[in-house]
Amino acid sequence: MDIPIEKKKGLKKKHIYWAIGIILFMIVIYAAFFTNNISTYRVDADKITIDTVKQGVFYDYITVTGHAEPKYTVYLAAEEGGYVEQKLVEEGAMVKKGEVILRLSNPDLNLGVLNSEAELAQKSNELRNTMVAMQQNKIQIKLQLLQLKFDIIKKKRLFEQQKTLYRDSLTSRESFLQAKENYEYACQNQKLYQEEEIQDSIYRTAQVKQMEDDLHNMRMNLKMVRQLQEDLNVKAPVDGQLTSLNAEVGQSIPKGANFGQIDIVKPFKLVAEIDESYIDRVHTGLTGIIERNGKNLNVTISKVLPDVHNGRFTVEMAFDNDEPENMRTGQAYYVRLQLGDPKKSLLLPRGQFFQTTGGQWIFVVSKDGKSATKRPIKLGRQNPQYYELLGGLKAGDKVVTSDYENYGNSNRLIFK
Repeated sequence: MDIPIEKKKGLKKKHIYWAIGIILFMIVIYAAFFTNNISTYRVDADKITIDTVKQGVFYDYITVTGHAEPKYTVYLAAEEGGYVEQKLVEEGAMVKKGEVILRLSNPDLNLGVLNSEAELAQKSNELRNTMVAMQQNKIQIKLQLLQLKFDIIKKKRLFEQQKTLYRDSLTSRESFLQAKENYEYACQNQKLYQEEEIQDSIYRTAQVKQMEDDLHNMRMNLKMVRQLQEDLNVKAPVDGQLTSLNAEVGQSIPKGANFGQIDIVKPFKLVAEIDESYIDRVHTGLTGIIERNGKNLNVTISKVLPDVHNGRFTVEMAFDNDEPENMRTGQAYYVRLQLGDPKKSLLLPRGQFFQTTGGQWIFVVSKDGKSATKRPIKLGRQNPQYYELLGGLKAGDKVVTSDYENYGNSNRLIFK
């Protein structure tokens, strides 16, 4: 007779498999339809920086480093070439106008001075001899004219006597005519000597004038040569600081060569390099502030140089009134350069997140503070402390402002 077999009660192995399969299926369904499918990244909360968006006044400025430089610089050039014979002042020393800095020597120039002096002496002697000869000739002509004058008187008297005798038929016609001719010849001879005196005086005067002009020119030439010789003593053209001197004893310095500079230590200017991203916003007339020993000093951009090198351009700034005390060339000053007027807006603290996002998005911390989610934002201007926030966040929102480099393409951060 058949014996009925009773079914065992309880879970069987196949029931376990069915249960596991159903659970996995439910998990997949839940993940597909009831959760957000976003990539996450777990980050240590102690290694991130969280800041809060706040409402406030945005000050549109940048901080630049300006280095002090003299506003005016005078370059030293050799007016006459030569060898450095003596160096009287060292670099860095303060000099007064007219103070001798270098002594140069130039044998050719010295020889030129001697030749000019010799030519001047020779020309002076020639002029002196000409003047003596002219004076002697003038005396000779006057003496000759004096003799002619007495000769005319004598011959005139003889002519008058012969004329009276001839009228009374007491002398011959030949004697009368001879006396007349002698008298007339003496008169003509006197006129010729007078004309000769005039012409000789004109010639001598012109000759003396020419020689005097030549002598004057030679004196001027000698003066210029001596001035060139004096220029071998290189002197400071202004009061200031000798900041550069490229000359050593025995060195040959050609004419016109620059070998040093003198800085007029006051007033100073500040020279700063600025990132090229601000090139459209920086212009002459822009103002800035320097905080020094608890005092604000105002500066104004006086020049914007047009060239851009290595992503930066250069500006020069002048002090409006007072300068800092004890300024030194090359000394650094931090200038808060005002680019625009203050404006009330949302302020987002600056952070390293900008290097990764470019200011397009940011991680916003959840209300429970356990995670942060990626959110697009819109930024405006920036200063060394804040970004001007134009959209995407509101006052009181907490955001992660530290570096995002290790987060990859994660859309969510989980704090641990």
